[in-house]
Amino acid sequence: MKFFRTNLQEKLKETGKAVFPVIAIVLILCLSIAPVSPGILMAFLIGAALLTAGMVLFTMGVDMAMTPMGERVGTCMTQSRKLWVAVPMSFILGFIITISEPDLQVLAEQVPFVPNLILILAVAFGVGIFLVVALLRMLFSMALPPLLLFFYGIVFLLTFFVPKDFLSVAFDSGGVTTGPMTVPFIMAMGIGISAVRNDRHASDDSFGLVALCSIGPILAVLLLGMIYRPGSGDYVPVEIPEIADTVELWKVFQAGFPSYLKEMAVSLLPIVVFFFLFQMIFRLVPGKSLVKISVGLIYTYVGLVLFLTGVNVGFMPAGNYLGRVIAGLPYRWIIVPIGMLIGYFIVLAEPAVFVLTKQVEEITDGAISAKAMSMSLSIGVSVSLGLAMIRVLTGISILWFLVPGYFIALGLSFFVPKIFTAIAFDSGGVASGPMTATFLLPFAMGACSAVGGDIIADAFGVVAMVAMTPLITIQILGLVFRLRAGKAEIGQAGIAAVAADAAGWGDYDIIDL
Repeated sequence: MKFFRTNLQEKLKETGKAVFPVIAIVLILCLSIAPVSPGILMAFLIGAALLTAGMVLFTMGVDMAMTPMGERVGTCMTQSRKLWVAVPMSFILGFIITISEPDLQVLAEQVPFVPNLILILAVAFGVGIFLVVALLRMLFSMALPPLLLFFYGIVFLLTFFVPKDFLSVAFDSGGVTTGPMTVPFIMAMGIGISAVRNDRHASDDSFGLVALCSIGPILAVLLLGMIYRPGSGDYVPVEIPEIADTVELWKVFQAGFPSYLKEMAVSLLPIVVFFFLFQMIFRLVPGKSLVKISVGLIYTYVGLVLFLTGVNVGFMPAGNYLGRVIAGLPYRWIIVPIGMLIGYFIVLAEPAVFVLTKQVEEITDGAISAKAMSMSLSIGVSVSLGLAMIRVLTGISILWFLVPGYFIALGLSFFVPKIFTAIAFDSGGVASGPMTATFLLPFAMGACSAVGGDIIADAFGVVAMVAMTPLITIQILGLVFRLRAGKAEIGQAGIAAVAADAAGWGDYDIIDL
């Protein structure tokens, strides 16, 4: 119980630091330039409380269940030494986890011209294929930058043959598939695989699975755009509930809970079944650890239900309404700095960001601190939101931002330590999670509708922008890290030279000096 209380207090403190700035910014906007009805504001505040409780339970559940499960599965698959076992298992795992990802469900519901099932299956197939690619890269110790350059080259080549409406959705799908369900399991699986390899570069190669898995959905949706002829479909705006009193407010949340209880049960079930089948066959963990994992799965389930209810019922309508109001002001340009401010803080409220920053700090023995990672991610997402708001106001094609952005990111990958490249491209997928899909995307949609833009072409793409800029900022952090390490080596070499020279001096020589 003492450990539980300590862990709970730590998680609550971390979550409070992440969520409070977002709440404060929205409250300041609501009380100054963007007035909202008391009902929407109350729904937002209740959503924030549910989000906080959900993140606390979710992060505890990840530590107790999702991380150990992923590590054991990764270790077991690698120890089998049989590709014909590891390859199909990786594909199946990637496929079922992606179908379980709640962020993908949110995106699919907001895309009007493709049936939800077709989009979800295409994205899941893409993730499954690229999880196999990521596994083979780790097993055969292949360098990540050439693979990224090759696959992103194919991605941007395909953009010339795909209808404009598919572009933003395709790049968004790459971000939303690496969310709170996918990231903990896949990253832990990478750590398990690297533990079996046990060579000099194993820890470096443990990152990069999320990076490659983010490419699969983009390619899959672009190919879908080439072969699939969508029917006509109009974008349906986010419904902003009219809440007159506290009873109606409760009914709004009461209607949301059952759907998310069911959705998360369906989402977690395939992962649980997959793991327990592995457990029955290979005896991955002893009985005591199995009880701990089971308790952790309950925490994960309850946490995600609370989190998704809070962000979908409380945050999504508030984000859409704020976007409409701010973009409708006479000085609509103010939405650019406001978007940057929100982006700076909101990324820290992403559940998967907690997982990534913590694992990076642990794997690198503190050489890359969680604080430095969080700062780099915040700066990257802040820049991306500013650029996204410029797109909303001007209607500039997303390719004018993505092509140079990825060109810079891929170019940097050849000059920074390889672990920073893998972490950077993992970070891009991790940063674009449920907070992006349920607050920032509706925020952009509301702003786009206020300025009379094309919502599919101009508002969609926010997730892709959020996924792109951390690739650059984290790798710049890697350059700084390399330069500092170089100076330290020069300093140590100078001290060693002086010491070697002084070794031949007599006592009086040193005194004279």
